[in-house]
Amino acid sequence: MLPVSTAAFITCAVTGSGDSTGVSDKVPVTPEQIAASALEAAAAGAAVVHIHVRNPETGKGARDPQLYAKVVDIIRSSGTDVVINLTTGMGGDLVLGGAEHPLPPSTGTDMAGAAERLVHVAELRPEICTLDCGTMNFAAGGAYIMVNTPDMVRAMAQGIKDLGVKPEVEIFDTGDLVLLNELVAEGLIDDPAMVQLCMGIPYGAPNDASTLQAMVNNLPSGSVFSAFSIGRYQLPYAAMATLMGGNVRVGLEDNLYLSKGVLATNGQLVSRAVTLLESMNIRIKTAAEVRDTLGLVKHG
Repeated sequence: MLPVSTAAFITCAVTGSGDSTGVSDKVPVTPEQIAASALEAAAAGAAVVHIHVRNPETGKGARDPQLYAKVVDIIRSSGTDVVINLTTGMGGDLVLGGAEHPLPPSTGTDMAGAAERLVHVAELRPEICTLDCGTMNFAAGGAYIMVNTPDMVRAMAQGIKDLGVKPEVEIFDTGDLVLLNELVAEGLIDDPAMVQLCMGIPYGAPNDASTLQAMVNNLPSGSVFSAFSIGRYQLPYAAMATLMGGNVRVGLEDNLYLSKGVLATNGQLVSRAVTLLESMNIRIKTAAEVRDTLGLVKHG
């Protein structure tokens, strides 16, 4: 068990790719809105902003490199010191045709190769990009699978390393940690490994303390980790993660509410996390400290 954190950084997951825009008008959609919300989160205390993009016309998740470029350019041009973390999760979506006729795949399937999933990372060179470390049934639908085979994960890990970008390895269940430890042993993930423990997502790791502790206990030695849960458990997990030696993730990708019935902005969620951590005598780390801890290279 790691010692309780005395200082921690906050990541804000700004928008995600889920169907949340119909629930909350606070979820940013256009590149301008996403960038503005990321900067609002940074001003509130987030050292890292985790960014997806959306189709400005439909609001649905997208992976258009031009949309990423607009968001990143606005953030970099603002003069705000914040670590940029781009997703590579899009392009691993498989929707089967149903229980009796799984093939051909159905509407919503978007499968791309490793190089294609990294095009925006190669063009924009963020300090961090995500690397989903496993395949799982997602609760978004009865036929939807998030697909990340070991071959795909290894190819993407090598590509990310070659670009000089730090992967944030997304762990959705305990088996993902087996692959993560193999990647570290194979030299595909440099020390210190940066890990995001994703809890409470149906069909993944449940959001209970014993499961979280078991996952922390099986991290590669020297890992820097954050942990989060979704919905109403987002803010409690801000406390729980630091009690187990980790860092914090909040944001509208994972939770839309500040309290019951009260829709939140990213800035409000970050501010609430700052208040919570400071009340626990945990100092909030800056972007510069995150770069130093993780050995990040600031491109662009």
